Amino acid sequence: MSDAASDKNTALMEKIVSLCKRRGFIFQSAEIYGGLNGCWDYGPLGAELKRNLKDYWWRKNVQEREDILGLDGSILTHQDVLKASGHVGGFSDPMCDCLLSKARLRADQIEPLSGTAFHYTGASHEESDWSVDRPFSVLIWGNQDENKARKTAKQYYAQFLSDKQIAPKKLELSGESSEELTETTKYNPDNGSLLTEPREFNLMFKTHMGASADDGDESAVAYLRPETAQSIFVQFKNVAETNRVKLPFGIAQIGKSFRNEINPRNYTFRSREFEQMEIEFFCRAEDGLALTDEWLERRLTFYEEIGIPREHLHVLDIPDGERAHYSQKTYDIEYEFPFGIQELEGVAYRGAYDLTKHKEHSGKPLDFFDDETKEKLIPHVVEPSAGCDRTILALICEAYDEETVTDEKGKEETRTVMRFSPRMAPVKVGVFPLLKNKPELVAKAREVQAMLTPHMNVFYDETAAIGRRYRRQDEVGTPFCVTIDFDTLGESGDELKDTVTLRHRDSMEQERISIAELRNFLLDAIA
Repeated sequence: MSDAASDKNTALMEKIVSLCKRRGFIFQSAEIYGGLNGCWDYGPLGAELKRNLKDYWWRKNVQEREDILGLDGSILTHQDVLKASGHVGGFSDPMCDCLLSKARLRADQIEPLSGTAFHYTGASHEESDWSVDRPFSVLIWGNQDENKARKTAKQYYAQFLSDKQIAPKKLELSGESSEELTETTKYNPDNGSLLTEPREFNLMFKTHMGASADDGDESAVAYLRPETAQSIFVQFKNVAETNRVKLPFGIAQIGKSFRNEINPRNYTFRSREFEQMEIEFFCRAEDGLALTDEWLERRLTFYEEIGIPREHLHVLDIPDGERAHYSQKTYDIEYEFPFGIQELEGVAYRGAYDLTKHKEHSGKPLDFFDDETKEKLIPHVVEPSAGCDRTILALICEAYDEETVTDEKGKEETRTVMRFSPRMAPVKVGVFPLLKNKPELVAKAREVQAMLTPHMNVFYDETAAIGRRYRRQDEVGTPFCVTIDFDTLGESGDELKDTVTLRHRDSMEQERISIAELRNFLLDAIA
């Protein structure tokens, strides 16, 4: 990506983040206390958008299917569940810390560098008689020179000054030596500073249960679940035995998960608390690969239905050696965010790994008995797992648009509009009396509002000029606005009596529609 394109996308993302806060989609968690990094709160409009997404996902994957059942598992998770799944003892990343900036980097994602390493044994400040003996080194490459290394080293040693008024440039370095290095990952690519040796960083949130539990009581340890999948696997037998199911069938769940992400980034994309929409679809081994391809197509169709066009999605077929060890096939569905192409959902064929592991560790039978074939087997599983928060962010990025329009006075202005699919839009319709100082218009508008409110989210607004009210609804993505005017009251004759002006967000076109037809029209449009 060119620098110009990168700057444009950065500016676009800044506009989106600003709109989300200004109009009540998303807020930083605990913002008045400085914010809780990697955690976000959904405001009134964001909560509606999220609920619309989850309700539609549930409708398409549970309500409209006979072969998928719902589950709502607990967030607090027994430690033995996560030991069996491999999360305890295995769900960690090797991390390095930058000695200068304190940034934390995943060791396996550090870019290898080749250049000259300058080593130092310490630094001193003659006037204050201060000194420190501590080894440090800096890597320079490309057209950088040794002065860059010395400046970085002085910044590092300045951290240990007791007198913070002393400028780093006044320090004297000691023990300088250099060596050529090739493809080294011991230095921070952002500043050349030496990194700490890699060490494991646990990605799970650990807690202790019980009133008398203390940090040393291992039997009281529990975890905030890192994924929703495991509660489905450990409840597989209960769900299968309490419902008349046959293979293939699925168990679906929407719920919160928690991961102690090292560097939450890209707004809500990578967070420490997030929501998943996940299905474990159990099947016979011989059907697994074909069902994986079927689920991929279903999921792509779902994104189109909620307003994300297929041309903005990418399917990445994860190659051998990069998939999880238990996966025979994995697809990542990715979206073109302003900050780059990133994963929305994974569709993975997990084989029989999960149920087999839980059967081994629990000592309980998790076989499925097939009434038709009289056979006992451990089913294989295909897992479509979508990030709810990532999908919300994709919907917001896809919807955001700016266009130049001409107002009623012939003046050009920029219209900001969120082009949400009507079924996803937080507010479905705005209802406006033409004038707020005309009681008969207000009364009729309130009647229309009351008629629609049991069926959809309605926003009533009687403040400011009608054009201004339209713009406010454009900015939050309301697909339709209804205006009650004097024609509604019959002042121009019976032909227009009890009709309203229906304004369409995307085209800004207006039409007359009878109040009697309005509810059914809107229900069809937002279905």
